[in-house]
Amino acid sequence: MSISLIGRGVCESATLKLNETFSILKAKGEPVIHLGGGEPKSKAPFDAITAAAGLLNSGEIRYAPVDGTVEMKQAIIRYTMEYYGRKVEPENVIASGGAKQAIMVAMQAILNPQDEVLFIAPYYVSYPEMIKLCGAVPIAVSPEDGSFCPALNDITRNITSYTKMIIINSPNNPTGTVYPPSLIQGIVEFCEKKGIYLLMDDIYHRLIFDGKKVANPFEYTKKDIENSKLIIINGVSKQYAMTGFRIGWAVANKNLIRVMSNIQGHQTSGPSILLQRAAIGAINGIQSYVESLRLTLENNRNVLIQYLKTIDGLKIHVPEGTFYSFIDFSAYEKSSATLSKLLLDKVRVLTVPGVEFGTEGYLRISFCGSIKDITEGIERIKWVIDPGSSNELFIGQRKLVRDWK
Repeated sequence: MSISLIGRGVCESATLKLNETFSILKAKGEPVIHLGGGEPKSKAPFDAITAAAGLLNSGEIRYAPVDGTVEMKQAIIRYTMEYYGRKVEPENVIASGGAKQAIMVAMQAILNPQDEVLFIAPYYVSYPEMIKLCGAVPIAVSPEDGSFCPALNDITRNITSYTKMIIINSPNNPTGTVYPPSLIQGIVEFCEKKGIYLLMDDIYHRLIFDGKKVANPFEYTKKDIENSKLIIINGVSKQYAMTGFRIGWAVANKNLIRVMSNIQGHQTSGPSILLQRAAIGAINGIQSYVESLRLTLENNRNVLIQYLKTIDGLKIHVPEGTFYSFIDFSAYEKSSATLSKLLLDKVRVLTVPGVEFGTEGYLRISFCGSIKDITEGIERIKWVIDPGSSNELFIGQRKLVRDWK
């Protein structure tokens, strides 16, 4: 069998594979706890469901315009004005099959083979693979001080003549770090000076804690949108718990959006008109849903951190947003893949190895599930790694006995 060079170079999504593993184990009746998940357990907003149901009941489910319906674009324009303070036109907007597709078609519209794309480590697992799908070169930038928040110099010293794009994801998946306004300002100004595209992956920007504020990149640009290389990515998956609806979008200059639309038209055509209607319902509906979800996640985070602190040797970074924590378990096991597999095999707890995010020794632990899953999951983890734990553990009706040191 002949496989392309690009096809051979792209790895399977670790997070999607984990979801598949969870589904298989759950179907077998295993008492598995998913602490690696990337989707809130809340139901989709009522406004989204009723909007979709109304169209579904009409039976008029047809093709959608390649770049999104008029109503979808109007909702995105309204959203951009409300949360970014920037008035844009319909030609500045494209709706896609999830934020991931919006990022992908942006990359395909911009990147040539051998172009370089910079992003901060730890990073979202798909960034390197998406870049490689374009024949370009992923460059992960690790903060020199060992923290999760880079200095501007960490980024600028990695710039070469091949650098075409920088990706910023704040709040960050997997760490939950919210990058300070001063950093975002510096990156925006640097990219404008150097003529580099800046892609802001803002998918978690309303899920933030402790009164933090997410920097608005439009506040720091000196250019109007048509002369700017700033791209804003967002969607309904996280803030509205609508992961399965697969509606995301991009806001950028008209010429780039036109090229992205051309590409998307040959990839998938327009995103589902039914799911766009649901997204419109969520965006234009009652927004207290998002605040309710945010408060739930903040409480879940607090419970998770409280339980993690009972395990000696962990280095804990308290997440400022998203629904992920990124915890240093290297005192117990240097290989995150080995530890993650051990936890799954021994106590049926799913976590994501830090190596998948470009940082070894860590596990990504999600807190978007139930309090029961969080507390029981951490108790199981502690039983596996803490030598002071009791010799026995009950998981449901099953009694486990420690057989390792």
